[in-house]
Amino acid sequence: MKRPARITVPQLVRMKEAGEAITMLTAYDYPTAALVDAAGVEAVLVGDSLAMVVQGHETTLPVTFEQIKYHAEMVGRAVQHALVIVDLPFPTNHLGVHRVIELAGQLLKECRVQAVKLEGGADQANVIAGLTTAGIPVMAHVGLRPQNVHNMGGYKVQRDAERLMADAKAAQDAGAFGIVLECIPAEDAAWISRELKIPTIGIGAGAQCDGQVLVLHDLLGLTNGFVPKFVKQYADLRSTITDAVTNYRDEVRAGKFPTKEQEFK
Repeated sequence: MKRPARITVPQLVRMKEAGEAITMLTAYDYPTAALVDAAGVEAVLVGDSLAMVVQGHETTLPVTFEQIKYHAEMVGRAVQHALVIVDLPFPTNHLGVHRVIELAGQLLKECRVQAVKLEGGADQANVIAGLTTAGIPVMAHVGLRPQNVHNMGGYKVQRDAERLMADAKAAQDAGAFGIVLECIPAEDAAWISRELKIPTIGIGAGAQCDGQVLVLHDLLGLTNGFVPKFVKQYADLRSTITDAVTNYRDEVRAGKFPTKEQEFK
């Protein structure tokens, strides 16, 4: 069967215009990225959330550009259909426009990805404009900004609606093709989504955004410890994996694995 064509940035914008919901999920390696892509989501995000869900850190801050690039290479090789977007890790987008263009350009040139995401709105307008002028599509991110967790005093719902709107419009005016709205009241997210021409992708921002994104490990029930309120767990793979490993351990100890069926002659 012929595979569908690659999703493009203009196509996501047209989906908003047509009222079609956009689905996005994170992925960090080749096998899971291939599975997510085969399931038919429109966008795959190589998120700096890998610092927490893959590396075991308490925040997204420790992940480096080289680590993001390493994971982006794997995801880029796997994904054939979805638009692949890569987070610019802290503090990449604060290093000056020319340096950001150089680093983001590496991702597009070497990792088979199509866009980058950066946290910020009005304060990042010059960076967004520089990247888009250089031909690098940018998704912005306002509301709760995990890279700014210390200034925000923790992972809290962001309720300054006027500020959120100003950031969103500034990102759009600077050339962003889309924007993530994280942990903001649903009513504010709906207002921003109505006002913007570019698609909004919600995470903890209600059902009226133009699309939704979740961390794959949260969706699959693989997350250790705290699970945010906005997450719906569609599977319990922690239990499935634990049961499988326990059964393997018990069969090896009991001499039940391997059997003749697994032997070579």
